[in-house]
Amino acid sequence: MVPAAFFLLLLAGVPIALVLALTAAIYIGWSGNTLLFQSFPQQLYGGLEKYGLLAIPLFMLVGELMNEGGITKRLIALASIFVGSLKGGLAYINLVANMFMASIIGSTNAQIAVMGHVMVPEMERRGYNREFAAAVTAAGGLMAPIIPPSMLFVIYGVLAQISIGDMFIAGILPGLLMGALFIGVVALMGFFYEYPRGDRMSRHEAWRALLGALPSLSIPVVIIGGIAAGIATPTESAVLAAVAAIVVGASVHREFRLSQVPAMMTRLVANSATVLFLVATANVFGWIVVYEKVPQTIAAYMQSLTNDPFVFLLLLNLLLLVVGCVIDAIAALILIVPIVLPIAVASYGIDPFHFGVVICLNLVLGLLTPPVGTGLFVAASVSGCKATDIVKPLAPFLLATILVIVLLAWQPVLTTLFIQ
Repeated sequence: MVPAAFFLLLLAGVPIALVLALTAAIYIGWSGNTLLFQSFPQQLYGGLEKYGLLAIPLFMLVGELMNEGGITKRLIALASIFVGSLKGGLAYINLVANMFMASIIGSTNAQIAVMGHVMVPEMERRGYNREFAAAVTAAGGLMAPIIPPSMLFVIYGVLAQISIGDMFIAGILPGLLMGALFIGVVALMGFFYEYPRGDRMSRHEAWRALLGALPSLSIPVVIIGGIAAGIATPTESAVLAAVAAIVVGASVHREFRLSQVPAMMTRLVANSATVLFLVATANVFGWIVVYEKVPQTIAAYMQSLTNDPFVFLLLLNLLLLVVGCVIDAIAALILIVPIVLPIAVASYGIDPFHFGVVICLNLVLGLLTPPVGTGLFVAASVSGCKATDIVKPLAPFLLATILVIVLLAWQPVLTTLFIQ
C-alpha cells in the first residue's frame, strides 16, 4: 500500500518533497496509529533543527555574490593561462574553470547554470558543437558536490553526525581525480571531434589575467583554508567567504552593486527554501522508515549476500545508480543514509567519511541522467539544446565518473588520507 502510494505520486510528477510528506501521512493513516500524527510537525521541524544546515543558504549566498561580483569570468581567464593554448583549449578551460568554481559554489545545478551562460555561447562562437559544449559544461558541474565546499557533504555530515569540515577534506582528492579524468576524456574525444585550437596568451595578457584573478582566489582559500586550519567551522567559513566575496566584488572588481541585492536575495531565498523543505519532509519519511525497522531488515539481507566491504559497496552503488535516476540527489541522500550508514559502519567496518564520498558521488550522477536529471535539463535550458542530444557527448564523462566511484570504493585511502 505505502510503497505503491510512493511510486504512484512520484510517477504522477508530484514534487519529491510533497511525495515524501504525503507518503509518511498515508502510512500513518494506513497503520491506524493516528497518535503518530501528533509527532508529524515535530519531525518536520526536527529535520531543520541542525546548525550545520545553516551552511547551505550561506554557500548559496557566496555563489550569488561571486557571480554578481565578476569573479566567475576572472576564474575562467585564470584557467585559460594554463590550458587555453591547447587544441580544444576552450573545452579544457571549461573543465579547469569548473574546478575553480566547484571550490566556491558546491551545487551542481547552480554551477551548470552559471557556467552554461558563460561558456556554451563562447565555445559555440569559437566553432565547437553546441551539444558538446553543453555536455562539457554539465560534466564540469559534477565536480561541484565533490570538491569542497559541497551541499551534499553538509547534509551528509548532519545526517551522519560527523565533522563537516573533515567531510570537505575527504572530497579534495576524489574531486581532483575526477578533474584529471575529465581532462583525459576531452583529450580522447579529440580523436573524434575536430577541436579548434585555442589562442595563446601573450606574457602580458597572462600576467594581467593572473593578477586579476588573485583576489577571486581568496574566496576558496578562505573556505578551505579556514576549515583545514581549524580556524572556522564550515558554517563560519561560509560567512567569511560571503564577506570576502562582497569586498572583492565591490571594492576590487567594482562590479557588485546594491541594486543587484533584491533580485539576488529573492533567488537565494527561493532556492534555499526548496532545499530545506526537502530536508524537512525527508526527515519525516526517514522517521517512518526507522519506525518500520527497515534498516535492520536490509542489513540482514545484505549480510546474507556478502561479508566483503568492497562487494557491499559495489552492490550498494548499483542500487544507488537506479535510485539516483528517479529521485533527486538530496532527497535520495536523506533517505539512504539513515538506512545504510549504520549497516556500513557496524557490519562492514567502513569509514563514514569514505562511505559519504562514495554515495554522494554516486547520487550526483542522477543529476545528469533521465528521467529526473535536473542538471541535464538545466544544461539543456541554458544551452538551447535538447536534453537527449546532450546525452551522447556526455556519456564518456559519466563512464569516467563510474570508474572513479569504483576506484574510491576499492581504495578508501583516497578519501581518508588527509583526515586526522
